[in-house]
Amino acid sequence: MGGAKVLDVGEIRDRLGLIRERVTRRGGTGVKIVAVTKTWGAAALIAAHEVGCDGVGENYAQELLAKIVEVKAEQLLPVHFVGQLQTNKVRQLLDVVNIWESVDRASLVDELIKRHTGRPKSAKVLLQVNTTNEPDKAGCAPSEIGALIERAAGGSLDVCGLMTVGPTSGDIAATSAAFRTLSEWADRYGLHEKSMGMTGDYEIAVEMGATSLRLGTALFGNRS
Repeated sequence: MGGAKVLDVGEIRDRLGLIRERVTRRGGTGVKIVAVTKTWGAAALIAAHEVGCDGVGENYAQELLAKIVEVKAEQLLPVHFVGQLQTNKVRQLLDVVNIWESVDRASLVDELIKRHTGRPKSAKVLLQVNTTNEPDKAGCAPSEIGALIERAAGGSLDVCGLMTVGPTSGDIAATSAAFRTLSEWADRYGLHEKSMGMTGDYEIAVEMGATSLRLGTALFGNRS
């Protein structure tokens, strides 16, 4: 876990303010900022709450479980799981994760249904879509979205949107195309949430209709 580098809450607040200004200039309204706190310690979760982010995003199950015990309930924002998720980790994360952002296959949908059945609230889910056609990228193909939504609807899952990761190349045209694709597919299925855009491409994501940005370096600086 990150930790050698001390977080400056005032600096993070200033960065968040600058991000929100840029989002507004790009035409974004009501865009949520999810602070990606992977490799940072529990202090990053607390700082994200203090400065007014809308959620925190974690990539690794064991890291999340290890540090969340250090955070008081009143200091904790909604937790988004944004990394590749193994089915055998779902049970461990049930009481920790509020929004599952990286659901990309039938077996994972089935596991979430199994573990959430009988619980008081349905699980909020975003389907991760590979919009770049890169073979090493996680995510289902756009053509699989409908089947996964239908499968999830048969259980206790609330599919509220889609998520994607922009192209590795960072090419502006390719990035715009990937984000436009996600936005169009979300609209096609009447899904409101469009989680797309990270530190290097979030302004493009806003232009393409992002409702939620996943930002780490832009908020906390470079990881140690």
